[in-house]
Amino acid sequence: MSPRPRFIADGMLGSLARWLRIMGYDTVYERDRADGEMLRRAQEEGRTLLTRDQELAARGAPGSVHVRSEDLDEQLGQLVAEMGLSAEGEMTRCTTCNGPLEVVGKESLEGVVPKGALDSHDEFYRCASCGKAYWKGSHWTNIRKRLDELEARAGRSPR
Repeated sequence: MSPRPRFIADGMLGSLARWLRIMGYDTVYERDRADGEMLRRAQEEGRTLLTRDQELAARGAPGSVHVRSEDLDEQLGQLVAEMGLSAEGEMTRCTTCNGPLEVVGKESLEGVVPKGALDSHDEFYRCASCGKAYWKGSHWTNIRKRLDELEARAGRSPR
């Protein structure tokens, strides 16, 4: 099995970077990085460059992707269709900093997450890099629905 792709997204693709992280993809977001530095980092770290800049994509390493649309759903759809991405690895990356998520006991999050979340959920995650806490609350239903719709549009069976 080939390794999951890793990405570097330029400053025009912050929302896409966040959603790729939700899908479980290691995605660095470079909001203010010079083009040459992004290209170098992509090459050094074996990352696929994602950019809305057609010229930058053409200058990038083989496999750089020119993300054609400004619409997030179309951007995700393009990557799912062209690269075969899926949401298999969900809840493995921090949506804020891209750090890895670790499963943690709810007792370690007392005073960190709302009491209602602690009372109604058993599965919690914490970012090993920034410490942000996650759980599959009511928002997760909407996230899952959006991911299932992406899979269906790509001709795959949603979970």
